[in-house]
Amino acid sequence: MALSWRVPALLLLGLVAVVVQPTREVVLLWVAGVVVLTLLDVVLAVSPRRLLVEREADAQVRLGDSGTSTLLLTNPGRRTLRALVRDAWQPSAGAAGDRHRLVLKGGERRRLTTTLTPTRRGDRLADRVTVRSFGPLRLGARQRSLDVGGAVRALPPFHSRKHLPSRLAALRQLDGRSAVRVRGQGTEFDSLRDYVEGDDVRSIDWRATARRRHAVVRTWQPERDRRVILVLDTSRTSAARIEDQPRLDAAMDAALLLAALASRAGDRVDLVAGDRWVRARVGSANRTTLLADLVQAMAPLEPALLEASWPTLASAVADTSRRRALVVLLTALEPSVVETSLLPTLATMTAHHRVVVASVGDPALAEMAGRRSTTAEVYDAAAAERTLALRERTAATLGRLGVTVLEADPEHLPPRLADHYLLLKSQGLL
Repeated sequence: MALSWRVPALLLLGLVAVVVQPTREVVLLWVAGVVVLTLLDVVLAVSPRRLLVEREADAQVRLGDSGTSTLLLTNPGRRTLRALVRDAWQPSAGAAGDRHRLVLKGGERRRLTTTLTPTRRGDRLADRVTVRSFGPLRLGARQRSLDVGGAVRALPPFHSRKHLPSRLAALRQLDGRSAVRVRGQGTEFDSLRDYVEGDDVRSIDWRATARRRHAVVRTWQPERDRRVILVLDTSRTSAARIEDQPRLDAAMDAALLLAALASRAGDRVDLVAGDRWVRARVGSANRTTLLADLVQAMAPLEPALLEASWPTLASAVADTSRRRALVVLLTALEPSVVETSLLPTLATMTAHHRVVVASVGDPALAEMAGRRSTTAEVYDAAAAERTLALRERTAATLGRLGVTVLEADPEHLPPRLADHYLLLKSQGLL
């Protein structure tokens, strides 16, 4: 049972009677009357158990945007329901306007909509639907919480998509759909055209020139249908927060930009995500839905407080493709983790694939290294300098194994990774 604000207001109204007749009997009589009216009101209230509550299909929304969740309430009885309904969600779902007042006549059905603006990626779950049914006087109410399942999936925001148009323009130029042609080692012959000033003389086809009696050059286009395998590390190092977001989310952003670019280039993109176990896999069977499949697979991933098992992830890469591929490891450049677990695996992986380690760097380290005004800041700067030196040493070790290391802050890592892919594509190194 619940009481409304009208009950204390009605009790205060009894002060008028007490002022007129200040006796104990008047006070008791007034309080008893209010109690009886309240109990009668509760008895006359429609039972929330009789209410039929359904939730429409689960929704999905991109992180940072808003979506809605709709409840369908049906009153199967004949009496009118006067209720306050709360559609409760976990806090990270960002529910707004989740309390609804309604008057539902017998046999009626009503829709109640709650706005959701998730603050975290992943599946945000509904809690319970609480119905507070008031009587005709709205003094007291019956209350019951109903378990009505529901969820909204917050998809990765893909902030780096703003870099996609410029990289697609570079890809079109590289791919020969513009006036400029670029020749690289390992590219495929495309067609012949007349020589124009500025063309590389090494591209002149002398046999075709002799037949046509004017200079003719060959044009090339990058090889297509190559393999790009994205390996997303979801171990404990991915839980670190960098610029108010987990490292894992920033790595997802870089992976999505590269996947969108590579699929447009005609290459096959696969995703392997995991730590000690493989948590998600996406194949490149359907290129038209690749990006949507990647976003759906990444959305529920969360950092696990476990060490990454790189032999397990390397085995998943081997199962994905036996052909030579570009393998992009989206992981933290942590010296202890790299030296104990990743290095032995890389020795085998680099023999079969071209490997790139893309790491989300923390710009706070550089800022900490530059602040030396106080004694405490000097100690912090020394620790930051040591960390940066260890990272550089680790990157140099990886470089000697033939691994390319890209480290940048969350804003600049996605375009750097995309530019490196275009460089490899132009040089025919995929």
